[in-house]
Amino acid sequence: MKNPRAVSAVTRRIADQVYSHAKEGRLVLTLGGDHSIAIGTIGGTAKAIRERLGREIAVIWVDAHADINTPETSGSGNIHGMPVAFLTGLATEENEDFFGWLKTDNLISVKKLVYIGLRDVDPGEKRILRENGIKAFSMFDIDRHGIGRVMEMALAHIGSDTPIHLSFDVDALDPMWAPSTGTPVRGGLTLREGDYICECVHETGSLVAVDLVEVNPSLAPANDIGAHETVRAGCSLVRCSLGESLL
Repeated sequence: MKNPRAVSAVTRRIADQVYSHAKEGRLVLTLGGDHSIAIGTIGGTAKAIRERLGREIAVIWVDAHADINTPETSGSGNIHGMPVAFLTGLATEENEDFFGWLKTDNLISVKKLVYIGLRDVDPGEKRILRENGIKAFSMFDIDRHGIGRVMEMALAHIGSDTPIHLSFDVDALDPMWAPSTGTPVRGGLTLREGDYICECVHETGSLVAVDLVEVNPSLAPANDIGAHETVRAGCSLVRCSLGESLL
């Protein structure tokens, strides 16, 4: 793994911060950063909701990538490709400085995990998804069923009245809507589809935390409008998740 000590330390601090707010019943919004921060955000939310409500959280992970490689299956060693593996216990480390601080109360169940928007998934990740029966909706599913039906199926899988953590990587959107991101992949969600996902999750009344990650204006060329458009898209996603409606 690349820089595990630093990433572990940062995500542990994030987990403590998110936990401190979520245990008080506040909806926690976190702006990233790459998607490795979800080790902290989801770990903190999971612990707080277990203590406050005695319940497990569900996670809706909106992303072009599955981010569920283990250190053994990863070809790059990038931890931002591994957060879901650590959060589900599929990847473990005993060393406190290398994510050993993640305990049972920080983890989530693969049965309460739903992916939306996948289109760039490593072979090892495909195997992990299949072997663990993880619910995943790729862009093929969205093209076939439409985003409305996909959201109905996703929320039905989670179950009603389940606390939801929405973790949204802006690269789930097609690069025409959000070009200033680290790993853009063509053929993604429209901004309207992304907004709809956020609107649907808000309407459940069960949203307890939101991550928006991978908005990186520094990746746009000088005087390029891509950075501005990506920030606008990110702001739209956040507003919709917090309850802004069209009417």
